[in-house]
Amino acid sequence: MNSPRPLRVLLILGHPRGDSLCGALATAYRDGATRAGAEVVTLALGDLAFAHDVVADSPENQPLEPDLQRARDLLDWAEHLVFVYPTWWGTMPALLKGFLDRLVAPGFAFRFYGPGAAEWEGLWKGKSAQLITTMDTPPPIYKWLFRAPGTNAMRRATLGFCGVAPVHVLTCGSVRTSDIDQLERWIERARRAGFALRSGVHSPIGRVARRATPWLKALRLQFYPMSWAAYSVGALLGAAAGLDWSAYLWGYLLIFCLEAATVFCNERADIDTDRANQNYGPFTGGSRVLLDGGLSPARLRRAVGYLLVAAFMAAGLALASGPAGTGVVLWMLLATVITLGYTVYPLKLSYRSLGELDVAFTHSALVLLLGVLLQGGAFGAPEPWLLSLALGLAILPSIILAGVPDRAADARVGKHTLAERWGNAVALRLAGAAVITSALLALLCDQTSLGGGLFHGMSLVVIPHAALCLALLWHARSRGPETLARIDGLLIAALTYMLWFVIIPGYHLL
Repeated sequence: MNSPRPLRVLLILGHPRGDSLCGALATAYRDGATRAGAEVVTLALGDLAFAHDVVADSPENQPLEPDLQRARDLLDWAEHLVFVYPTWWGTMPALLKGFLDRLVAPGFAFRFYGPGAAEWEGLWKGKSAQLITTMDTPPPIYKWLFRAPGTNAMRRATLGFCGVAPVHVLTCGSVRTSDIDQLERWIERARRAGFALRSGVHSPIGRVARRATPWLKALRLQFYPMSWAAYSVGALLGAAAGLDWSAYLWGYLLIFCLEAATVFCNERADIDTDRANQNYGPFTGGSRVLLDGGLSPARLRRAVGYLLVAAFMAAGLALASGPAGTGVVLWMLLATVITLGYTVYPLKLSYRSLGELDVAFTHSALVLLLGVLLQGGAFGAPEPWLLSLALGLAILPSIILAGVPDRAADARVGKHTLAERWGNAVALRLAGAAVITSALLALLCDQTSLGGGLFHGMSLVVIPHAALCLALLWHARSRGPETLARIDGLLIAALTYMLWFVIIPGYHLL
C-alpha cells in the first residue's frame, strides 16, 4: 500500500530579520512539522528582492520580480501556509504587507464573476493556514480592547477572502516583559504546533465540524421551520383532548426525513443547473456541496436511502402512537410521493412548471393535515382546509420568485419553472397576484366568522406586509424584470410574509 503523500507546507517569515524571536519560532515550527512528516519550504521575506508597492492599476498587471515569481509558485504549490511575523502598531510589518499586496491578486488568489463582476470566489479553497505572531501588547488587551485588527485582517479579510480555512492563530506576548523561560515556552508551543500536523491541519473539534459542515449545508435547514410550523398548527387544531406528544414527534420526524431526502435528491437532480447558475444565493441555486466537492453524488444517494428507511420507521411509530386509520396511511403515502416527486423521476414536477404548486401544497395542506390526522382530528373539518388555502397562497410568492435568479441556468438544462417558461415579468405578476389573494382571504376571515377565530387580528400585520411585498415587486419590475439577477431583499420579504399565516393561528391555538 502506498504511504500518504506528505503535507506541503510553506513557512513564510515576515520579520525583516532572521535573528529574531520570530526567526526562532519559525525554526521551531519547521522542526516540529518536519518531525510530523510534512514537506516544509521556508521563505524569508527579508532575503527577497522585490518592490513592495503596487504601482500598476492592479497587482496582476505588475510584472513579478524573480523572487516573487518563485514565491508565487510556492504559494500555488503549498497546501498549508504558515506566517510568522511581529505585530507592530496593531498589524503586520510593511514587508509582509507589501508581499501580500503584490501576490494576493485577482486570478491567482480570488476571482470576480457574475453580472457586473459583483460576486467573488476564493481560489485558495483547500488550503489551510497557521498564524504565529509576536507582540508587546498583552494578548487580552489586543484581542478585547483593540479587537485584534492585524489578526482579523490576515485571518478574515485576506486568507478567508481567498478561501483559506481553517486559519489557526498562535499569539506570543507580551514580549517586552517576558523572560528567558517564557521565550522558551513560546518556542516550544511553536514546535508543538508544527508537530500537530501529524494529525492534519484540523483540531479534533475542527475535524468533526469539517465532516458535519457539508451535510449541514446540503440539508439547507433554513427551509425547515416553515413545514414544522404548519405541522404544529395542524397538530394543535386536531388535538381536542391535549397534544399526543409521541404521535406529534414521530410525525414530525417523518416530515423531516422526507424533506431532507427531497433536498438531497434536488442536489443531485439540479447539479447541471446549479453549475450554470451565476446568481445563486442563500435561497436559490442549491447548497453547491456537489460542485464544491464537499460531498459526492454517491454519498447523497446513500443518505437518501437511509432517510427513507428512517421515514418509514417514523411513520410506523407515529401510527402506533396515534390514530392508525386508512386515511392517515394514505396521506403519508401521498406525502412521500409528492415531496420526492418534486425532482425525482417520473414526476419531476419542478421540471414541468408544477414545482411551485407542489411546494406550496406540501408546506401547507400536506403537513398541516398530517398534524390534524395524527392527533385524531377530522379530515373534513373546514378550518384546516381554509387555513391551508391561505397559507399555500402566502407561500407561492417566494417559491415563484426563487425561480427568477435561476432562470437562465434553468433554461440551459430544460428545467421549466414558471419564471423560465413564461419569463420574469409574468413571474412577478403571479407572485403579486398570490400576495393580493392571500391578503384578501386573511382580511375576509379576520372580519368574519370564517376560520373559527384562527385569523383574528391577522389583517393588522398581513396587509402592511403585503403592501411592502407589492412595492418591492413593483420596484423589481421597474428595473427591467428580464435582467433581474439577485433579489435577496424581495425574497426575504416574501419568505417572512408567509410566517404570519402560522404565527397568528398558532398564537390563538396555544
